[in-house]
Amino acid sequence: MHIHILGICGTFMGGVAALAREAGHRVTGCDANVYPPMSDQLAALGIDLIEGYEPGQLALSPDLWVVGNVVSRGNPLMEAVLDAGLPYTSGPQWLAEHVLQGRRVLAVAGTHGKTTTASMLAWLLEEAGRRPGFLIGGMPANFGVSARLGDSDLFVIEADEYDTAFFDKRSKFVHYRPRVAVLNNLEFDHADIFPDLAAIETQFHHLVRIVPRTGTLVVNGADQALARVLARGAWSRCDSFDLAGGWHADQVQESSEASEFTVWRGAQRIGRARLPLSGAHSRSNALAALAAAVEVGVPPGEALASFARFAGVARRMQVRGSVGAVTVIDDFAHHPTAIASTIAGLRARLAPGERVLAVLEPRSNTMKLGTMKSRLAQSLQGADLVFCHAGGIDWDVAQALEPLGARATVRDGIDALVEAIVASARPGDRVLVMSNGGFGGIHQRLLDALAARPQPAH
Repeated sequence: MHIHILGICGTFMGGVAALAREAGHRVTGCDANVYPPMSDQLAALGIDLIEGYEPGQLALSPDLWVVGNVVSRGNPLMEAVLDAGLPYTSGPQWLAEHVLQGRRVLAVAGTHGKTTTASMLAWLLEEAGRRPGFLIGGMPANFGVSARLGDSDLFVIEADEYDTAFFDKRSKFVHYRPRVAVLNNLEFDHADIFPDLAAIETQFHHLVRIVPRTGTLVVNGADQALARVLARGAWSRCDSFDLAGGWHADQVQESSEASEFTVWRGAQRIGRARLPLSGAHSRSNALAALAAAVEVGVPPGEALASFARFAGVARRMQVRGSVGAVTVIDDFAHHPTAIASTIAGLRARLAPGERVLAVLEPRSNTMKLGTMKSRLAQSLQGADLVFCHAGGIDWDVAQALEPLGARATVRDGIDALVEAIVASARPGDRVLVMSNGGFGGIHQRLLDALAARPQPAH
């Protein structure tokens, strides 16, 4: 089968492309915006990529057009497909029919931590010799690819609550029919498609409804929104984490290299874990992954040992380089809760006197709408200095950051932002860049500018 994917460079659709290619299908695709790591993965797979959505692509004559949710009515290629009456489907639907059918699906859902938790879960299964398939919205360093078919009936998928396509407004995750569903946490997000938190809770309720009675819900027991979801009905066994009666952690020790903590399941001590990540959110993600892995037969002690060899995920606290003892770190955080927890996690690893310089691009649809602007300053309080890119934002970013006083700098252009950061940076600083996009290549621009500035005489 020849499939042509519209919106192929998104993390999800790029994963679909990789799976289709591995399954022996001919895959081509198009997109408007291209940036690593997905563009690199597509190139390595030898998938032909077309820039833009010109109707002339009809000449490719694929058997099926697979449409990403970035595509809307008015897209010239999509309009041509509709006019011609050609067969099309969504990415989640194609995945459900051609990859997930007949497999034991472990779906990781939640507002925060999906990518890291799914990557951890896939790694725990891999270390246990289970060779799972997976599709993850990021690049797990242990695997070097965001998706693979695997060699067992297990399949781990990052289960997004965002809508499926312009012609299917259900959340993506209802297509996956998981046997194990991890519910990490639940907050308001995606203000462009959801009016309020209650609307998102309804989508999570729909996910819970399709988990079979022989399946399992792995649920953050400390999350009130998830408690409301379960109160609407749960037909499967529930296993909780972040709760004393379920999987939980204590005796935490943080260092610059890792965090160590003791894991319990209720009153039963499981053992000591070493995780090369920091922060309470990372421990919560680890507990969720551990509970899901144990649910499909991985011995708890064996899984704990595997955490020490977890190599993280691209764009999740990823060090991009260091110049003059100033380190530039890339992270995907873009929601206020994720911003605050990411800063706190980094802070826990620093020595006294070392600073966090937070650099933010409020690029997500929710941020662009200004829905979270009242929470922005508070989410950045843990940073020593804050630098924010205001280009393309319709609301007053400087006003939103006024509570931070002189610690906050706002610039409309990336060059001006880089200049301000470099002028402020000093040895020992961590420059934490947070965005869910490419941020105009600011990471390398920062490293180049740091290298070019005069070095102090010794």
